[in-house]
Amino acid sequence: MRPYFDPEYENFNQRINPPRVCIDNNTCSDCTLVKVDSMNKNGILLEVVQVLSDLDLTILKAYITSDGGWFMDVFHVLDKQGQKVTDEKTIEYIEKALGPGSNIPGAKKGSTSPGRSVGMHSIGDHTAIELKGPDRTGLLSEIFAVLAELECNVMAAEVWTHRTRVACVVYVNDVASGQAIDDPCRLSRIEERLRHVLRGHGGDDGRGRGAHTKFAVEATHVDRRLHQLMHADMEFDEGQGDAAADEGTAVTVEHCEEKAYSVVNVRCRDRPKLLFDIVCTLTDMQYVVFHASVTSDAIYGIQELYIRRKDGRTLLKDEAEKVIKCLEAAISRRVSEGFTLELCGRDRVGLLSDVTRVLREHGLTVTRADVTTVGEQAMNVFYVRDASGQPVDMKTIDGLRGQVGQTVMLNVKKVPGVAKAPEQTGGTMAKTNFFSFGGLFSKLRV
Repeated sequence: MRPYFDPEYENFNQRINPPRVCIDNNTCSDCTLVKVDSMNKNGILLEVVQVLSDLDLTILKAYITSDGGWFMDVFHVLDKQGQKVTDEKTIEYIEKALGPGSNIPGAKKGSTSPGRSVGMHSIGDHTAIELKGPDRTGLLSEIFAVLAELECNVMAAEVWTHRTRVACVVYVNDVASGQAIDDPCRLSRIEERLRHVLRGHGGDDGRGRGAHTKFAVEATHVDRRLHQLMHADMEFDEGQGDAAADEGTAVTVEHCEEKAYSVVNVRCRDRPKLLFDIVCTLTDMQYVVFHASVTSDAIYGIQELYIRRKDGRTLLKDEAEKVIKCLEAAISRRVSEGFTLELCGRDRVGLLSDVTRVLREHGLTVTRADVTTVGEQAMNVFYVRDASGQPVDMKTIDGLRGQVGQTVMLNVKKVPGVAKAPEQTGGTMAKTNFFSFGGLFSKLRV
């Protein structure tokens, strides 16, 4: 007979040692410090980084350590305007999402319930649809047109494309009732139509990676789910392995003899949510980050992460190569070039179908999309390029502005170009003004 184990025992330490969150605006003159101390648990680093990323906070620096069963993080952050975080609602959200209530079973994190929000926006009752398959020009327009025809109102959507693949999570409800769609026959019909659209004219892509459509059951964070969908596709094919290097990304994996860690070094163009993408990928690959140091050097983000497998072992050679490829893919799939089209207007059924049809008629390919409905306002962001992969001609933008701008507000922004490959010295990444745990371990050994 097995001994009795009280299911509440796992939460006992968290109850007597609840997490502490400190928002410090006094120590540094140019940024806010977010300090988190907590009992260590699986996935806690991803939870913390996810909260900061959802608030669109820029992480300038971060120092992370989780040895000895205790988790301690310090993040140097700025808000979307590049200022200290002083908004009381934002501070309250961070304290509530990462504080003592976050570790109590059944407690709500933040101000919205799981499965009823996308990022920070509550979107009401909905059905989530996951799609992935071969990408092609006009695919997004066809997907939204089918949903409009089937009387599905798109409340929010997140779309990523990478190389020749697309992954998408769409949140819909019934046009007539405004409620989630739960009729099995109707769901089956929607799934069949969407799978037909994803297959397109060529069916499968010839490499065993055909169209995939399913209704999401678990309330997984949307960005994390998109990473999982694209990772499952293994889109980093051997013939395309050098693509990340062209984007100025350098990833290495070394072995730390002093403490038996595998050390992941990343240097790439800095951008929002970079740390989230890296931590998310490592977590889903079943690796644990024990220490990490993160900083920005001019336009580059530099990260040093000390990791082990969940069983406590370091990475084998073939594992290290896979980690490098997966991280390169995770970093590059959120990188976009060309223009962003920011559309804001009163939401209506079929709006996305009409807008994406206009984009297709102007020969534009959507590389990423972020669609959100807040109240009665639709706020849509499309990252677009020419169908041939080249930057969009300004005449096309002017024509688009004249046609789409009649019904919604349209703001066009140029996406900054990708940096050149970082300089390397002696096979290792150059680091400037960067605290390294490796250097600390070496000093301790001496």
